[in-house]
Amino acid sequence: MKYLVEFIGTFFLVFTIGMSVMTPNPAALPPLAIGAALMVMVFAGGHVSGAHYNPAVTLAVFLRGRCSSADIIPYMVAQVVAALAAAGVVLFLKAGQGTPAERDIVKALIAEFLFTFALAYVVLNVATAKGTSGNSFYGLAIGLTVMTGAFAVGPVSGGVFNPAVAVGVTVMGLEAVANIWIYLVADFAGGAVAAIAFKLINPDDK
Repeated sequence: MKYLVEFIGTFFLVFTIGMSVMTPNPAALPPLAIGAALMVMVFAGGHVSGAHYNPAVTLAVFLRGRCSSADIIPYMVAQVVAALAAAGVVLFLKAGQGTPAERDIVKALIAEFLFTFALAYVVLNVATAKGTSGNSFYGLAIGLTVMTGAFAVGPVSGGVFNPAVAVGVTVMGLEAVANIWIYLVADFAGGAVAAIAFKLINPDDK
């Protein structure tokens, strides 16, 4: 399951790079978003895979003697496949962006699902996992995951990642009433899939 961790971490790193840098959101700071994405994914996955998310780092760790010869190729394959998958999603999401009242439903669902998954994945790994028990960084990791998502997909979906927030911003008029179902469906689905991924990665962590 450490290969799944490498896939997830590399995916969100590359996804954030693409979403922040390609036709960037004027309010975003791409280097900050990218650095935050890497940091929170290291917090989330370091206790399982070492959180390389980079074939060059995997090579260095292998040569250092802390990555087995059986792992080096699967790690690199997971990282490259994740990068390709992230690039494909970025190219799809970046193909036109409407106003909040004119959101592309499919793109908004994908964007909300992905970063709600990322948020729940980070929460489960830094705040509930045995491997990170007693840590003092979970608040930082969780908060910066939301910041990263807002930078990366805010223009696509509004960057809600939370059904309660969806209700609040709708009442305040920041989102169209017709869009609220997008957040409810995507955010609950993202949380549920994150729980499944956590259980796959940490089968003995009950």
